[in-house]
Amino acid sequence: MGGEAGAAAAVGSEGRVKSLGLVFEDERKGCYSSGETVAGHVLLEAAEPVALRSLRLEAHGRATAAWGPSPGAAAPAAASEVEYLNVRLSLREPPAGEGILLLQPGKHEFPFSFQLPSEPLVTSFTGKYGSIQYCVRAILERPKVPDQSVKRELQVISHIDVNTPALLTPVLKTQEKMVGCWFFTSGPVSLSAKIERKGYCNGEAIPIYAEIENCSSRLIVPKAAIFQTQTYLASGRTKSVRHMVANVRGNHIASGGTDTWNGKTLKIPPVTPSILDCCIIRVDYSLAVYIHIPGAKKLMLELPLVIGTIPFNGFGSRNSSIASQFSMDMSWLTLTLPEQPEAPPNYADVVSEEEFCRHVPPYPQPPEGEGEACCPVFACIQEFRFQPPPLYSEIDPHPTDVEETQPVSFIL
Repeated sequence: MGGEAGAAAAVGSEGRVKSLGLVFEDERKGCYSSGETVAGHVLLEAAEPVALRSLRLEAHGRATAAWGPSPGAAAPAAASEVEYLNVRLSLREPPAGEGILLLQPGKHEFPFSFQLPSEPLVTSFTGKYGSIQYCVRAILERPKVPDQSVKRELQVISHIDVNTPALLTPVLKTQEKMVGCWFFTSGPVSLSAKIERKGYCNGEAIPIYAEIENCSSRLIVPKAAIFQTQTYLASGRTKSVRHMVANVRGNHIASGGTDTWNGKTLKIPPVTPSILDCCIIRVDYSLAVYIHIPGAKKLMLELPLVIGTIPFNGFGSRNSSIASQFSMDMSWLTLTLPEQPEAPPNYADVVSEEEFCRHVPPYPQPPEGEGEACCPVFACIQEFRFQPPPLYSEIDPHPTDVEETQPVSFIL
């Protein structure tokens, strides 16, 4: 049972409690998020009757940032703490008016259930100068004996959907660097890099598009890497930790040469998602495309990157491609029409008389006094189909009594 519980408390010297454990209802569930219910059981096995004052459950979640003191200082140089979760439940207590409850020997199960706050919780994280941790603890309080407790860590994740418009926006940067020292310059090295969107998830491969031009006299090597930057804030001071989590290398480019990356991929390893909603701990990512230049400072472009939890579903790219079709060059709409339109050609100039007579329907005209409905429908269609258009005129042959002046607008 101790393996299933994940932890077992140390037993008292009297040996009355053989084990105390805590299990979640779904042990396979890796992470919880805001608004979800956490449920499970506290398991207690007694070797003999046990007198208890209370059995309670506590759930805590907090972010802490701190770093050590300077040499000779008595207190930490900086420390900050933010609380995100504080739950307290009573699982078993004596009846009203009684101070002690007696548990019989054997195995006992005490179910528990509580709901995480509906407001967003910050993702669990442990770094060099701080952490964001959530835990559930069961505490057994007995008379004349130190309290026993068992604790389980609760993994919490704050979901980030990479399908939001802000994270589907392409990122592009360009930079140029002169290589040389003082008056002995050998020429510039130019670099342009682009990624299709800003948001990605663990396990995805990022296609990198880059153009490198080497006009210097040096042999250069282009590279790309994903960097994680941890930022801690405590007592008005900040600490930053930056390290590389993945990288890829390109080919050497000789003097006067160029190279193009048409979607060179860099896979994201399992890393903590971006933490952007904690006031004392922040975890950012960036994709850096850089060039090592012998004898000179490297040329680097950093493209902001957000590691999310809800993967890309493909709809965003389709929508963006449709939007790009509608955002094409519409300058042709600005062309003005001539003030006086040209008259259309006469029908007789286009169709010969023989051809016109050949297309005239052979059906007789309806007798007087009868409506057009007595003719076959197809005959009416053919008759109107091959009639010549009216002659063009700027004067309306059928003027109306009242002149209507209504504004006309075009919605493009």
